[in-house]
Amino acid sequence: MAFDAGMVSAIVNELNEKIIDARVEKVNQPERDEIVLLLHVGRSNLRLVLSSGTNNPRFNLTNDVKENPLTAPMFCMLLRKHLTGARVVSVIQLGFERAVEFGFDCFDEMGFRTMKYLVTETMGKYSNIILLNSEKKVISALKLIDLASSAVRQILPGFPYELPPVQRKLSPLDTDREGFMHALSEADDMPADKFMSSRFYGLSALTAREMAYRGAGSCDALISSCKPEKLWEGFKAVVDCIKTRSYEAWIVCEQNGKPIEYSYFEPLEYGDKYIVTRKNSFGELLDEYFGKRDRAERIKQRTSDIFRLLTNAETRLRKKIELQKQDLAATADKEKYKLWGDLITANIWQLSRGMESAELENYYSEDCAKIKIALDKRLPPQQNAQKYYKKYSKAKTAEVELAKQIKLAEAELEYIYTVFDSLTHAESESDILEIRDELYRSGYASRMKNYSVKKLSAPKLMEFRTSGGWKVLCGKNNHQNDYITTKAASKLDYWFHVKNQPGSHCVLMCNGEEPSERDFTEAANIAAYYSKASEGVNVAVDYTLIKNVRKPGGAKPGFVIYTTNYTAYVTPDEKLVMSLKV
Repeated sequence: MAFDAGMVSAIVNELNEKIIDARVEKVNQPERDEIVLLLHVGRSNLRLVLSSGTNNPRFNLTNDVKENPLTAPMFCMLLRKHLTGARVVSVIQLGFERAVEFGFDCFDEMGFRTMKYLVTETMGKYSNIILLNSEKKVISALKLIDLASSAVRQILPGFPYELPPVQRKLSPLDTDREGFMHALSEADDMPADKFMSSRFYGLSALTAREMAYRGAGSCDALISSCKPEKLWEGFKAVVDCIKTRSYEAWIVCEQNGKPIEYSYFEPLEYGDKYIVTRKNSFGELLDEYFGKRDRAERIKQRTSDIFRLLTNAETRLRKKIELQKQDLAATADKEKYKLWGDLITANIWQLSRGMESAELENYYSEDCAKIKIALDKRLPPQQNAQKYYKKYSKAKTAEVELAKQIKLAEAELEYIYTVFDSLTHAESESDILEIRDELYRSGYASRMKNYSVKKLSAPKLMEFRTSGGWKVLCGKNNHQNDYITTKAASKLDYWFHVKNQPGSHCVLMCNGEEPSERDFTEAANIAAYYSKASEGVNVAVDYTLIKNVRKPGGAKPGFVIYTTNYTAYVTPDEKLVMSLKV
């Protein structure tokens, strides 16, 4: 669902209940297009996120904590100057648009009380965050827009703030029954949901489909097959939800738990095919919907060069292994060359220079069948024999060396897959920095542009608590995996890793004591979830004492060998793992 005007109205209603009179303690900008205001109201600390990202513009209270850059961007510094210590006095939706004005009571440079306004526009690629003075003139914006960028509306310092041009559509809040019927009578025969979205502004595709479903019993029913009165009732049911402020936070998930839609009313169109759940607040709703998506998109943007490097390395290694296997298969006939050399030597008395081939009896076969052997007519018989002996010797050596090279290439390819897996678990800039450093130390520095060695701080490991209260540490990349296994854990702790697949090292910190079966199962579940087999069923997870785990000298980061292990079979459960996370 797009972040439409109805959703904006619902979140504005929630914010008016929770942040009015809140004091701005800090202003952060963890992302290029995202501002986070840390608010204090009563005895509570709240985090208000304002995002102007192209794919996920929104604003809401959040519990997600993101790592901030070492140096704050200029717009963040400007907001700190104007808003730190200010109090929120109003949160207003501007018309029925996807724009909200936050009013702040603050002090100017001379110490006099004044008003400042922060406008957030959640309009897809046109989304923006704009700081206004008391006269509602632009002080600055996250994205300044000049005449070269837009001839319709400019956002520049000193310009008065104006809303985007009004769409040539009807306002759903101002449309009565007569107006709706008139618009319906003038419409062509089209699907009912297309009629809703094309005639009324501020409605997302989900809202339009829900109106059509409630009015016609189907999302794609044509207007000609619908009763006008029923369509009006479906339209009015959703609009009344906005007018009466009877908002409810609903999320729609697939059967595997993956969120696909969210809404400020209960969506009825999905039936029993999907899981439709009501949340306690819109902040909780949007955290669940955008949490993983935001993190995945952010990591993808920051690690695009690493993905490209690893993808090229994978392609190169696969091609290399394939060619080496073809060469190895060609050495299977090496014994044939030795046989030919022996037969030429045994029959040298009847051969002479200038012969192009010879049919010789194979003394090594039971029936002494004749074999036709090609000869180089430029060489005498002795040199023809030596030629085949050299081919035999070369093939024999190649067989050994190719097997070694294939093994090394496959080991490197396996290492590449572990780094791919690490990228899916990265959560912060420090995690990405550890992966870059790991690749540098593994010999990929020449392929990483402008990389310089940086001193790494102690790794921030993932920590979990099992039902029995035992601590479980889990690495997010090979650097952290090595740290957990070789430094953080004691010899009598239990080590977990998914069997024969890339994954995180997990350690159940029990120091010789014996946790319950449930604790072992939960630790195995964590190891399975943070692996390439996270979506599998009955995933095999090996576990053993740390004293049985050893890192060979010169091995790649994250590579260990272990003995005397047990194997547990678990199906990764995201909800269980997240409930155990500290």
